[in-house]
Amino acid sequence: MVWLSVLLVSALAATSNAIGARAACPDYSQYSTQTHPPLSAGKYQLSYMRPEAACRKFTVPEVEKAIDDMKSLVKDPDLFRLFENAFPSTLDTTIAWKGFANNGTEEELSFITTGDIVAMWLRDSANQLRSYKSLLKANSSTDSLASLFRGAINLQSRYIIQNPYCNAFQAPSESGLPPEHNSAADTDNVSPGYSRDFVFECKYELDSIAALLQLSWDYYEKTRDAEFFGKFKWIEAVKTILNVAEGLLVGTYADNGSLNKSPYTFQRTTTAGTETLNNNGIGNPVKSGTGLVRSAFRPSDDTTIYQLFIPANMQFSSYLGKSAEIMKAHDTDLAKKMSSFAKKVQDGISKHGKVRHAVFGEIYAFEVDGFGSSNLMDDANVPSLLSAPILDFVDASDKTYQNTRKFALSTWNPYYMHGPVING
Repeated sequence: MVWLSVLLVSALAATSNAIGARAACPDYSQYSTQTHPPLSAGKYQLSYMRPEAACRKFTVPEVEKAIDDMKSLVKDPDLFRLFENAFPSTLDTTIAWKGFANNGTEEELSFITTGDIVAMWLRDSANQLRSYKSLLKANSSTDSLASLFRGAINLQSRYIIQNPYCNAFQAPSESGLPPEHNSAADTDNVSPGYSRDFVFECKYELDSIAALLQLSWDYYEKTRDAEFFGKFKWIEAVKTILNVAEGLLVGTYADNGSLNKSPYTFQRTTTAGTETLNNNGIGNPVKSGTGLVRSAFRPSDDTTIYQLFIPANMQFSSYLGKSAEIMKAHDTDLAKKMSSFAKKVQDGISKHGKVRHAVFGEIYAFEVDGFGSSNLMDDANVPSLLSAPILDFVDASDKTYQNTRKFALSTWNPYYMHGPVING
């Protein structure tokens, strides 16, 4: 076993050297506020914002090649600089830790922070990795994009199984990173309860549990690696997602007027109405029988006005249905249940999620309550109404989507920000 000892010592030495190099790296939150040469050769002389090579968190050759290839295609030096800075940012700055679970298996884990906070949002991490989907391919190496995706799927599965109503999580214990303190959550009264050592924030958002399904499909679509999904906790996580979603099909009140027990409540002491739920932490009333799944919060982490939040239901329906294909290799009955559930949500969107606008005709509502009330707006997030084709829910040529798009990109959308162009 001498060879094993040599390998272990070499690995520890390499890890020690890497940690030492990282310790000398500047805090990127400070680094990002400063100008760094070389400046772009264009009109705006934009700063180079990537960390030095030794300080980048995770490097993938395919990403570096994509950046080099784009240089010859994007002729505007300022536009290329924006791409050069932004495209690798997730890999450069937010892969806070990557390793293995301490359960004696080869279960990869990837802890991907949202950027400015050392915590992992389910939605954010899935969308951050989606930026690299076009470069993803099957690869068993632990320093590959495929490994990064597998690690995120495994860690998201762990998070969802333990606290399925929560949206943001602490670093895994294997990382050695201490839990972050979220002072905004100090007064939170949440049911079900959670441990602050595991959870950073517990705002239930349908798009958070849908994010695992989206991330899973992104990985599978590019790699066709169905075997991976049967190795660790993914199937258990999908079962948990279905249980949560089924519990949130129920309306606020029963037919006899009594209050249905809500599986989730949230209250926060705050001066901002978008940060807490009224009605004793339940939220505004919604009606049963719509086929739509409730969401207490939006992807902005603001509360929904009406909890039948259409963009998240689009995302959930789309990727639950697609992930059923992955499940067929492991549990055909569960795959059928996933497909059936996805279809019911899709039907619910068609029946309850569309409204008639006086100017634009039939459009998708942002939120509905099932009683006939709707909130007409869109938000600069994913999921959003504008992102429906990106969520693989509807083709961009769809008439209702086109009407919705015109609405969202107009001043009829109360959150459409516009103004004069400022020339630098």
